[in-house]
Amino acid sequence: PEATDDKVLIKVAYTGICGSDIHTFKGEYKNPTTPVVLGHEFSGQVVEVGANVTKVKVGDRVTSETTFYVCGECDYCKEKQYNLCPHRKGIGTQQNGSMANYVLAREESIHLLPDHLSYEGAAMSEPLACCVHAMYQKSHLELKDTIIIMGPGPIGLYLLQIAKEIGAFVIMTGITKDAHRLALAKKLGADVIVDTMKEDLAKVVNEITDGYGVDKVYDASGAVPAVNASLPLIRKQGQFIQVGLFANKMVDLDTESIIQREIEYIGSRSQNPYDWPIAIHLLAKGAINIDEMITKK
Repeated sequence: PEATDDKVLIKVAYTGICGSDIHTFKGEYKNPTTPVVLGHEFSGQVVEVGANVTKVKVGDRVTSETTFYVCGECDYCKEKQYNLCPHRKGIGTQQNGSMANYVLAREESIHLLPDHLSYEGAAMSEPLACCVHAMYQKSHLELKDTIIIMGPGPIGLYLLQIAKEIGAFVIMTGITKDAHRLALAKKLGADVIVDTMKEDLAKVVNEITDGYGVDKVYDASGAVPAVNASLPLIRKQGQFIQVGLFANKMVDLDTESIIQREIEYIGSRSQNPYDWPIAIHLLAKGAINIDEMITKK
């Protein structure tokens, strides 16, 4: 592709594989734009810039937000909440993505990399920004909080490392087949790990919180049974933050717990420009264990 107008052409150094890429490839997620090159977690070097580009130059080491096009006129765009623009087009979904030698991005979405941040680490900035969005913007996680993170996959492990950087007490849950990932969660700082197929999560939570329940639950599992098991374990007037996607749009939830415990049920979708500087800072300062998060390369 060629870089025109406000576009920047990037030679891809590394690209991550998101769970959504796998689901889309298998046909499990409906993508309105096909054919399309997948990939939206990436880093690389600028090799060409459009005529209107002023802040990025050839040779810069960069990563990019996934936003390729927004209307710029809706209420969400005016607040730079680009993840909510109804006309948004994303890299790797409606616009060819980073599973290629080169990828186009718009200048506004570009972020320059600190010199000491590796390309491998920078390729993690997008999923990490999604987790920053959930913990910083949507739920305002605090040092005093005791939380559950459900699902020790990549998103769950990023959430864990952010939470430990903030100073929260973290209970990480998974099932028996997650044994290796739960062990990794412990290595990355989880205060308690729970195999919910072998241990009584309610007993663990009640012992830790004197029966009050945790302040917040972050779901990165997308598993309805796990969600329903956690809702009664949230402190009254606590928060539930949905980060993972359910397989079905309509699910049966324990609304009784939500109502009677006055739980704030929060959806967290993707990321926006405010999240990226924080994500890159966390990576650059070593708060995220880059090597442990890479399974293959």
